Amino acid sequence: MARIIEVDEPLGLWDYADLAFLAPAVQELRTEASALVPALRGRKLWMVNSTPQGGGVAEMLPMMVSMLRELGVETDWAVIETDRQPFFELTKRIHNMIHGVVSRELSSEDRELFESVGRENAEKLRAHVRPNDIMVIHDPQPVVVGSILKREIGLPTIWCCHIGLPERLPATRAVWQFLEPYVESYDNAIFSAPDYIPSFLAGAASVIHPAIDPLSQKNRDLHTHGLAGILCNSALAPEHSPVLTPAFDHPAMRLMPDGSWAPPSSWNDIGMQSRPIVAQISRWDRLKGFAPLLDAFAQLKRRPQPMASELHRRRLEIVRLVLAGPDPASVADDPEGLEVLEELRAKYLALEPNLQPDVVLLTLPMGSRKQNALMVNAIQRCASFVVQNSLQEGFGLTATEAMWKRTPVVGTQACGLRQQIRDGLDGRLVSDPMEPDAIARVLDEMLVDRGARERMGRNGQRRVYEKFLIFTQLRHWLRTLAETASR
Repeated sequence: MARIIEVDEPLGLWDYADLAFLAPAVQELRTEASALVPALRGRKLWMVNSTPQGGGVAEMLPMMVSMLRELGVETDWAVIETDRQPFFELTKRIHNMIHGVVSRELSSEDRELFESVGRENAEKLRAHVRPNDIMVIHDPQPVVVGSILKREIGLPTIWCCHIGLPERLPATRAVWQFLEPYVESYDNAIFSAPDYIPSFLAGAASVIHPAIDPLSQKNRDLHTHGLAGILCNSALAPEHSPVLTPAFDHPAMRLMPDGSWAPPSSWNDIGMQSRPIVAQISRWDRLKGFAPLLDAFAQLKRRPQPMASELHRRRLEIVRLVLAGPDPASVADDPEGLEVLEELRAKYLALEPNLQPDVVLLTLPMGSRKQNALMVNAIQRCASFVVQNSLQEGFGLTATEAMWKRTPVVGTQACGLRQQIRDGLDGRLVSDPMEPDAIARVLDEMLVDRGARERMGRNGQRRVYEKFLIFTQLRHWLRTLAETASR
């Protein structure tokens, strides 16, 4: 059942304050914390979610917990667990319904399973929680846990939902009706966009944007030799000459033309540092729009370019698409990942042989969180631009990460991406993520205009600094926690 996760982040706020470009943001956080943290003394803050790795929430929590502790807030992180696989199939269905997709309706048996697993985890946490602590529940999977502990011991609770849909469709109305009995008992609800707040929480919910840690392994600066070393260590590039660091325990794996998986460097060098690279890195989820992006890229490569300059024709000839995501077997709360990856595998194998080398499907191992993060960092920095072709997107931290690296981003009109990317200023927004023609047109425009890419990269980094770094997020959280404690 519920498991407490050890957090031992090597960096502290002073490490960030030592950097001139981060020092003002750290100082603003410290100043606000000095006024708010005293209201939280004598209470422990509990962060609860459904997985210790894979996805934006699991990536945000370690540094959030570490920084809150440093600011004087006693904080622990717990993950719910169960050996009942149908529970995660149910929560994936709930996730999809919140995004407007329904496979079948929610039943009384579903509610019984949802509540049963929630109660098992609540009972495990009850032994550790004091009635005046504060518990933050992330996303729908553990929502029953907070509801039970609120009702039975009076624990102050906050529900933080990182997903949503601006439209009110039959599927979203049905799933919110299913979740309402648990959510309505919470003291506060937090969403990543105002558009996601359901009607029964109108006036009783707040907005806090997700954020990134600028010095995490995924976002820290990589110098030339370090970048080359990571590519070689992970088999994303062949080792042409000696590198300082040893090979990673588990390399990235690439889909081969015969349908097998092998280290990428074993066949046809990707050209991460020499070719134009278009990259999308996400969990293997149909809502991430991998399939239409692959179709659009293949269409771009097949399209004749009679009016293009010689340089652009060469660019289109050698550009490659990199589609990457975590090894789906390692993400316990997302049973759909293997299905989605298999669908992409079939689509790749159906490509013409001459196109297959230019479409790179990668699974990134999760055995080492550090090594996985470094692989993502390297791919985002090597990309000419990053794509997030999401049909729906709660927020989209992969876009935030790329913007912080001054890598321009092509997103969609999905609500979470619209919170970040201003079309033509910080990146581009595709009009229809299911329409290969529209996607291919924007890919072509981005590839041809290097000046626009550089301008968007600069603007994107500035926007992340102002709105989407962890220091701003923590200031908002401290205000919410102090308000909850005062009640």
